[in-house]
Amino acid sequence: MSQTALNLVAISIFLMTLSVLLGPLINLSPTVPALATFTILGIATFDSFSLQGKGASIFLDWIASFSPEHRDRIVHHEAGHFLVAHLLGIPVTGYTLSAWEAWKEGQPGQGGVTFNDGELAAQLAQGKIGAQMLDRYCTLWMAGIAAETLVFNNAEGGGDDKSKLAEVLKILGFSESAYQQKQRFHALQAKTLLQENWSSYEALVQAMRERASVTECQSVIVSG
Repeated sequence: MSQTALNLVAISIFLMTLSVLLGPLINLSPTVPALATFTILGIATFDSFSLQGKGASIFLDWIASFSPEHRDRIVHHEAGHFLVAHLLGIPVTGYTLSAWEAWKEGQPGQGGVTFNDGELAAQLAQGKIGAQMLDRYCTLWMAGIAAETLVFNNAEGGGDDKSKLAEVLKILGFSESAYQQKQRFHALQAKTLLQENWSSYEALVQAMRERASVTECQSVIVSG
């Protein structure tokens, strides 16, 4: 069972316990929390076995989307990836800003920017990669965190980005201490690129809010 589905199970158990304690005080029928718990557990089980955990991610992401700050963080995070990819010559093929959009596009996770990274994959399959290409992609992976930090003074997203960076560096034989150094260095590199192209970044954020096409977003960067 996925971690998201397990979170749903934990939430249902908590709500059931809370209803048992508070139910008599508010005249709540025990049938109501029982049915709610049964429904949540059923959804979590179906999601785990039939949807590989994506349904729970979509549901929780939908709940979070009611927060304006959550939506704002996502678009700023992904715009950071998009802009840095463009500046470093990594072709962007698309982007999504929610788990639902990602699911419709057949992508894992809760949304993100997709790239043409065939050359990177080919080199990784051989267990080696050019230093210049590695630097470009490491900076790209840290760009979302750098963007969030610049705008909000901290980053809530980026767990998948750090995991990808760690996975690639592990394949290439980097140590844990080297990974930490690379993470800090490339976060700084991404931050510098964003600051140097801030007007383009702000224009890109607005374009992505309006769900502009990749081509339109690239034009906004150039004109920004």
